Amino acid sequence: LIVLVLVLGIGLGGDCSGKFRCLSSVQCISRNAVCDGVEDCGDGEDELSCVRVSGRSSVLQVFSRGSWRTVCSEGWDSHLGSVACRQLGYNSYVSSTDVPISSIEAVFQNNLVALNINQTGLQDNLVCCGVECGSRPAVHSRIVGGNLSRSGLVPWQVSLHYQNQHLCGGSVISERWILTAAHCVYGFAQPVLWAVYAGIINQPLGVTEALSVEKIIYHANYRPGGLSYNIALIKLKLPLSFNDQVVPICLPSYGESFEDGQMCLISGWGATEDGGEASLSLHTAQVPLLPSRDCRRLGLTSWNICAGFSEGGAGTCQGDSGGPLACQGSGWTLVGAASWAESCGQKNKPGIYTSISEALTWIQQQMEVYI
Repeated sequence: LIVLVLVLGIGLGGDCSGKFRCLSSVQCISRNAVCDGVEDCGDGEDELSCVRVSGRSSVLQVFSRGSWRTVCSEGWDSHLGSVACRQLGYNSYVSSTDVPISSIEAVFQNNLVALNINQTGLQDNLVCCGVECGSRPAVHSRIVGGNLSRSGLVPWQVSLHYQNQHLCGGSVISERWILTAAHCVYGFAQPVLWAVYAGIINQPLGVTEALSVEKIIYHANYRPGGLSYNIALIKLKLPLSFNDQVVPICLPSYGESFEDGQMCLISGWGATEDGGEASLSLHTAQVPLLPSRDCRRLGLTSWNICAGFSEGGAGTCQGDSGGPLACQGSGWTLVGAASWAESCGQKNKPGIYTSISEALTWIQQQMEVYI
C-alpha cells in the first residue's frame, strides 16, 4: 500500500523519516516527489500506484504533493478517462460519471485537485472511472453445504489447471488478468504448465478451449504455509471475450467496507466433504462475513477475512483455493480469495480468505507494470 510504504520509510536507519524510501535502492526522496511525473527511484516505483478509486461512489483520486486528492474536473473526456484507467492497470476505458461533491463521503469533499479548469471556476463535480464488472447477465431473478451452480451464476469463476488437472479456482478481474492465491502457484509458476478455463460448469472439460498463460506473479512476501500475502495474479496471453458466461468481478474501492454478517457467495470445484474428492461440477454457497475480531482470535492479520457459519455446514474445501468470496455492493465485488480451511465446513472452523482490500495496491501495481 502506498501509505504502508510511506510508513515503512519512517525511521528505517533514521534516514527516511517523513520521506519515501525507494524499494529498489537505499535512496530516500521527498514525499512531494512521489507521483510528480519524474522517476526518482531506480525502478520508477515512485511513479506507480498514483491513481485509485475510493469509497462507495468510486471517486477518482490521485496522489499529489504528498497526499491523496480527489479529482474535480470540468471538460473530462474519454482520453483522460483512458489515462486514468491505464494507470489503474486496465487496458480499456468504459465510461465516467459526474457526481455532486455533496453526494459523496465527507472525507472526500476536501483536498481536491482540479483538472481542465476554465475561467468559470471549479464546478461541484467529481469524476468516477472504472470498467464494467460485477454483473450476472445470465441470472434474471469444493463448496461444502452448497448447491450445484448453473450457467452464468458466477461468471467470474475460472478453473486453474496445472498439467491438465484442476488445482485451484480463480476470479476474472479484467480481460487479461485472473486473481488467485499465492499458494496455488508458489514453486511452480511456469506459465506453460498452466491453463485457465472460463465460463464452464462441469469437469472434465471436453472440447472447452484452454486459455494460455503469459505470466504468473505472486506476492514477494508470501511464504509457504503462511496466510499473509497469499495473493497471486495470472496474466493471459490473449484477452478474454466477455459474454453472459464470462464477466469480470469488480475489485473493491479504497475504503469500501462490507458489513459483518453480510451474506456473500463462494464457489468452486473443491471437495464437497472434508477429505473427499474434488467435485466434477461447480458448486456455490452463501456464507456470512465474520467480524475481524473473530479472525484476530485465530492469530490472523489484516491480510485475512473470515467467513462462515459458527454451526458449520458451508465453506470452502480442498480444490476451492484461490476462488472468489463475492459480496454485493454497487456490483458483485471480490472481497476475498479462498486461502485456507481447517476441517471444511465444520463447527467453529470458518473459512479464511485473503483480503482483497489489503492486497489492492499490490494488485493494481502489478497490473500497471505488466499491462
